[in-house]
Amino acid sequence: MLRTHLITAILLALVFSFSPAAGQNDTIKEEKKGYVFTDEIRLAATPVKNQSRSGTCWSFGTNSLIESELLRMDKGEFSLSEMFVVRHTYAAKADRYVRLHGHMNFSAGGALPDAFWVLKNFGMVPEEAYDGKVIGEENHVHGEMDAVLKAYVDAIIKNPNRKLTPVWKDGFIGLLETYLGSYPDEFTYKGRKYTPKSFADMLGVKADDFVQLSSFTHHPFYQPFIVEVPDNWNWDKAYNLPLEELMEVIDGALANGYTVVWASDISERGFSHRNGVAIVPETDPEILDGMERGRWEQLTQKEKDEMLYSFKEPVQEKKITQEERQLGFDNFTTTDDHAMHIIGTARDQNGGKYYIVKNSWGTDNNPYGGYLYASEAFVQYKTISIMVNKNAMSRKMRGKLGL
Repeated sequence: MLRTHLITAILLALVFSFSPAAGQNDTIKEEKKGYVFTDEIRLAATPVKNQSRSGTCWSFGTNSLIESELLRMDKGEFSLSEMFVVRHTYAAKADRYVRLHGHMNFSAGGALPDAFWVLKNFGMVPEEAYDGKVIGEENHVHGEMDAVLKAYVDAIIKNPNRKLTPVWKDGFIGLLETYLGSYPDEFTYKGRKYTPKSFADMLGVKADDFVQLSSFTHHPFYQPFIVEVPDNWNWDKAYNLPLEELMEVIDGALANGYTVVWASDISERGFSHRNGVAIVPETDPEILDGMERGRWEQLTQKEKDEMLYSFKEPVQEKKITQEERQLGFDNFTTTDDHAMHIIGTARDQNGGKYYIVKNSWGTDNNPYGGYLYASEAFVQYKTISIMVNKNAMSRKMRGKLGL
């Protein structure tokens, strides 16, 4: 009996001593799931901001680029006012909308060059001098403002007086400043007085140094063209490059210490801010590694989606061609949705290449503090345009574009 109890005790001890180890192994296996990124290039950037309930990503993305330029230039860290850019852009957009009798898009959206247009023509102010928050909200909430401004300009173009009054613009500015506040003609920053123009001069960022680039086949390569997206109210042009060369510009800029502002489609299921990843999964069963057509066709749509968009681990991605990205733009599956700021490159655990992207949706509900990793395939496929300092481009590339 004693021998039996002794054997039983030894067996129980062995079971309990090995159980935690087994649990630890399970934990280790679990921790290995998901995306594991290793940053290769990560350039300096200012803290992530939150555009909140406003359609002003274009201002946040481009101001973030300018802030990184200032860091690159050893000017120090600045937080620039996105709403200063929005305020001037909205006023100019209203003027053009009325001149065209409403035959253009009028909304909160904008294009990448808008912030540089404001910088060149009106200057810049820091966030602390003009944050645009005067309606009692902690964050930007623009739904009512956008609706009121649109209703106002639509009323103007109906021309009920049979000729426009000379004060309609004053009325528009009054509404705009009711919601955003009046920007300062003069302000004090770190003990010195500035105007928006003198502050921009102090910053030393030259708007004309920045160029917009894109890649589409319905325009000739190496020539500028007006980017045909609704929010390009100012009809800004982009230089057209073959896809491979556009990607070379992005990579070359990052390698040389210059960041890139990026306009992209984000309507695809592969874009997930919550998971911090943007991907383009391969869906052709004849191309998928280890996937037989019969097995793929037997899966339900839910099972296919779970396989492709679970974000539990890296998946095989599409090989993007110039023709495929053009088709997406032509059939409206690629649209101008969002602007973000590319600050570096990274690799996943399988060696896949990604771009480190600073978003403007705050730092909550995201595993990387407001950043995401966009795969090379996603950037190739979904890019509308980019803007970059022309000095980041090779002499050969600048020569091709006449810059």
